Amino acid sequence: MKDYKQLFEPLKETYDELMSLVEEATLLDEIKTVEQKTYKEDFWDDQQTANKIMKKLKRLKNKQKQINQLKETFDNLKMSLELLEMDEDLKDEFEQSAAKFKKQAETLNQRLLLSNPNDTSDCVMEIHPGAGGTESQDWADMLLRMYQRYCEQEDFEFAFLDYQKGDEAGIKSVTISIKGDYAFGLLKAENGVHRLVRISPFDSGGRRHTSFASINVYPEVDDDVDIQLDEKDLKIDTYRSSGAGGQSVNTTDSAVRITHLPTKQVVTVQNERSQLKNKAQALKILKGKLYQLELERKQKEMDKYKATNQQNAFGSQIRSYVLHPYKMVKDHRTSIETGNVDKVLNGDLNMFINAYLTQKLTGDLS
Repeated sequence: MKDYKQLFEPLKETYDELMSLVEEATLLDEIKTVEQKTYKEDFWDDQQTANKIMKKLKRLKNKQKQINQLKETFDNLKMSLELLEMDEDLKDEFEQSAAKFKKQAETLNQRLLLSNPNDTSDCVMEIHPGAGGTESQDWADMLLRMYQRYCEQEDFEFAFLDYQKGDEAGIKSVTISIKGDYAFGLLKAENGVHRLVRISPFDSGGRRHTSFASINVYPEVDDDVDIQLDEKDLKIDTYRSSGAGGQSVNTTDSAVRITHLPTKQVVTVQNERSQLKNKAQALKILKGKLYQLELERKQKEMDKYKATNQQNAFGSQIRSYVLHPYKMVKDHRTSIETGNVDKVLNGDLNMFINAYLTQKLTGDLS
């Protein structure tokens, strides 16, 4: 029989560590303060502000719920261990409680690692294949599926804003809206170039190919974030929309492409039938891009004064997915790796995201 007491000890250490980081009294005070705002008679007069407050309240209550669920699961785990000492046939109950505890602890730990004001935001993700035609376009499509699965597991809302189908297979580019608690804080870990090594299904000679695709993630900024857009700096084009399967969505020029001339940033949105709605969404995404660029510029300025300045250039390769001659996914920033490639490509990304967030917090990553 396994020594279940030994298995329990590291779980108890995890629990004690997490509880030492949780400031429950502060959290409860914050919930109470936000709730008080919702009791005012004129609360819904300004719907935009009211929605922001309700969103914050929901996020705080979700955090409180996660803490309470972890406490309950840990209590059940202790009880299962005590019962197991009297009846070894109850080992399945202990192992199920342990697995549930690990999952809940991982989720709460992620939230505690995210302290940047933008981390709680919804986000926009862009996927672009690198050079290589069909090979890279198919790889971009595989990444799209991976992030769809990840969002399903995290209960994030996932919607296409723009979808450009590949010539033979895959995608030329895609822009996605992802909404949920800490969507940007978690998915910012995916920013960069992703590399695939495999036997190509498109090569009649069965040769090995290397493909690249880039992931860009931006916070969806609030309207109160002061990002100035000058009309003379914007090039706005309209064209006919097509949907995520290439099917016709509209027979009018409702799709909008906005180019910010000073920075060469381009945003395309075509998910709405209304040109005005697509333009408004595109401008919001552009603000998020420019906001992120400004944050990166400030970070580079700060990095100049560090004793050890590690270059972290935009677009640098962050992760490799190898399907041949062996199977492995390795994150080059954190050195985390796994041989279970299929699990990763089906959206199991938390091992990489957690390592990235932890090492950023401890300063092991620049």
